[in-house]
Amino acid sequence: MTFERRDLDGFFIDGALRPPTSTDRVEVVHPANEEIVGSVPRSTPEDMTAAATAARRAFDEGPWPRTSPAERAEMLTAIADGLEKRLDELAYLSTAQNGMPIMLSRQSQGIELLRFYADVANDFPWEERRQGLSGAGLVRRTPVGVAGLIVPWNAPSLLMNKLPAALVAGCTTVVKPSPETPLDTYLLAEVLQEVGLPPGVVNIVAGDAVVGQHLVDDPRVDKISFTGSTAAGQKIMASLAGRIGRVSLELGGKSASILLDDAPLEAALPATMAGSCLNNGQACIALSRVLAPRSRYDEVVATLAAMVGSLPVGDPFDETTFVGPVLNARQRDRALSYIEIGKSEGARVVAGGGAVPDRDKGFWVQPTVLADVSNDMRVAQEEIFAAVISVIPYDDGDDAAVAMANDSRYGLSGAVWSADPQRALDVARKIRTGTITVNGFTYDIGLPFGGFKQSGIGREWGLEGLEAYLEYQTINLPQGL
Repeated sequence: MTFERRDLDGFFIDGALRPPTSTDRVEVVHPANEEIVGSVPRSTPEDMTAAATAARRAFDEGPWPRTSPAERAEMLTAIADGLEKRLDELAYLSTAQNGMPIMLSRQSQGIELLRFYADVANDFPWEERRQGLSGAGLVRRTPVGVAGLIVPWNAPSLLMNKLPAALVAGCTTVVKPSPETPLDTYLLAEVLQEVGLPPGVVNIVAGDAVVGQHLVDDPRVDKISFTGSTAAGQKIMASLAGRIGRVSLELGGKSASILLDDAPLEAALPATMAGSCLNNGQACIALSRVLAPRSRYDEVVATLAAMVGSLPVGDPFDETTFVGPVLNARQRDRALSYIEIGKSEGARVVAGGGAVPDRDKGFWVQPTVLADVSNDMRVAQEEIFAAVISVIPYDDGDDAAVAMANDSRYGLSGAVWSADPQRALDVARKIRTGTITVNGFTYDIGLPFGGFKQSGIGREWGLEGLEAYLEYQTINLPQGL
């Protein structure tokens, strides 16, 4: 399939592409070779105001919040069908924009979440009669209102962690993609027009932090759902406090793969490596800390270094590539600076450790393993957002591993490995993290996902992901009704 450069016009507002208020444009750069793969208008706060106005009107006056859950489920299914027909194009756009390996792009478009929430809608208890202490009441789950959905550049499909649940709840939405990765949302807009989604239910304005802040500050927006850095999440939360705006935050991570002293390394290390290097290391759930018992530390370091050192690194459109480029020069320089910080703190590079050689164009960082890391080093405590793995020894004993895993301001993901699954489960229960897998690295959209501590507030996926876009209303009933 051949694709050409995409130079797109307008913003999807009130059911159609609306001319931008600025004549400036933003170019989208392919991180593997720095070629321009497309461009979009540069948005302004006025564009975002128009989107919020459309969403507010669609919620207050339009049909969407008043349609039945079954009708909304049918629309979600139609959107899923439309996107599935264009899966190759979606995958191409993801890889072209952020360098995600194409084999991962095909698996990461979130279409299954549209189908999941369509199924949930038909059986969900939208309204139920309950007996209180003094009489009967009707408990209703109603849409929160206008939802602002702010999604990051590392995986544009993360929009689907938010949009299906918001839509099936009956919300109207304003979507703000990153300016680095806006192209795939124009394809989504085409599908929304094709299936006949009412105007104003989904509005899409890609923009920078200034435009995003304008969305956050708009009093007509009832809720913000944000995925991105912890620093940005802190600012959003502070902004919403003044008007008690609803908020969900999915933020950073520094997750641990905990190898107990009987861990089956033949299974644990390949999965840990995959979890560490997922999406070129640009994943909030990455297993970027490997906690190894001191009695097996040398074995773990040597094996992991050999595996990471042999990973296929290259063109993200190549089906065999496991690690591609990082997004841009800033991300590359940030990762390389952290490697130098680690070395200055006493860490030892045992695989990678620099830019990928023989690459004149693009933004390349070798998958890297750092040994002799202590848990108080910056490379063990701060999110690097590249395929840089810190291997940290702990004194044998499960309690020592638990204490080290929990010694982090983050708590998003993780894994525990043992030949005894019950032992690993006992450890998993003690880890302060939102999702953790026993003897694996697994995520299931039917189960809630989100973080403890500075990894966020609220949950996506599962029934809890729908609850995030609902308000409860209680109607106290008179006797006889």
